[in-house]
Amino acid sequence: MAKRDYYEVLGVSRSASYEEIKKAYRKLAFKYHPDRNPDDPQAEALFKEAAEAYEVLRDPEKRARYDQFGHEGVSDNGFQGFHSAEDIFSTFSDIFSEFFGFGSSQSGPRPRSGADLRYNLTISFREAAKGTEVDLNIPKRETCDRCQGTGAEPGHRVETCAHCQGSGQVYRSQGFFRVSMPCPVCHGQGTIISHPCSKCRGRGIVNVKKKIKVRVPAGVDNGSRLRLRGEGEPGEHGGPPGDLYVVIYVQEDDVFKRHGQDLITQVEISFVQAALGAKVEVPTLDEPVPMEIPKGTQSGKIFKLKGLGLPYLGSTQHGDLLVEVIVKTPTRLTKKQVELLREFERLEQEKVGSKVKSFFKKVIGDTDN
Repeated sequence: MAKRDYYEVLGVSRSASYEEIKKAYRKLAFKYHPDRNPDDPQAEALFKEAAEAYEVLRDPEKRARYDQFGHEGVSDNGFQGFHSAEDIFSTFSDIFSEFFGFGSSQSGPRPRSGADLRYNLTISFREAAKGTEVDLNIPKRETCDRCQGTGAEPGHRVETCAHCQGSGQVYRSQGFFRVSMPCPVCHGQGTIISHPCSKCRGRGIVNVKKKIKVRVPAGVDNGSRLRLRGEGEPGEHGGPPGDLYVVIYVQEDDVFKRHGQDLITQVEISFVQAALGAKVEVPTLDEPVPMEIPKGTQSGKIFKLKGLGLPYLGSTQHGDLLVEVIVKTPTRLTKKQVELLREFERLEQEKVGSKVKSFFKKVIGDTDN
């Protein structure tokens, strides 16, 4: 018999979110769970069918292949469905324990990944632009080096809990449900430590401050995150450690503003330079560079110097340097300067044939002194 469409099995649309898919699966798992339907082959088949649909649709990559190629897209990837309810309990034990209280047949607590850590790092604008290396002292937990994480004093063994036979769970029947709960003797660990480690006191982990060298790449921006794999908290019961996320905060700079990978700065010039043109020096992240100011440049004009901005992450390309020209108006003039400006103003008025309150009126004033 041909397999039913996975979306049809769960009763959701093809655009359903992960939470909608998860909710639909929980509902079906509750309805067709073997403890609720003993000796019912049809319920067991529907239970497996729902689990198979959820296994594919909960994974973004598998779901994408299924949406494109149907059942062939996931069967070619090695997924052949579930053979028994125990397979389903083992795979989705987190769902069953969280929402239904059904225990899995797995012996002892499952491996758990360690927690991720976050460190806020403040660097200067120039460090963000050029890149830097920083030594961090990270307060964290690590596996105890005395007991190697077992929690038992060297020379002594960790014993299997006799009360739960190492499963960490005990079971109690309530109607057609079999409810699991943590073992009251080993507190869900599945093991007993009769001789705790003298260094970690049986926890298997110790608090430390670890020195970590972090390389900050050139071109990072405010809010950039650097991921250091395996530098988070240690895993539990053989699980992998978490990661360390270094979040970058960049201080403002007195010379440059940032727009993406472009830099913005301002250069002041005199009105004579603006009128006649000039060559001025412009600050960069390295040495100042010369820039030509054309004749008749207006205040607020922006010039682009290509490739003098910030580097793009993972690339040899750079943004640009945008230079805004600000024409500075003098506040003090000599008598000779005033005379020359008034003569210039007279010539300008003759040139245009009307009296215009020009830029030079602002410089020398509207009345004679």
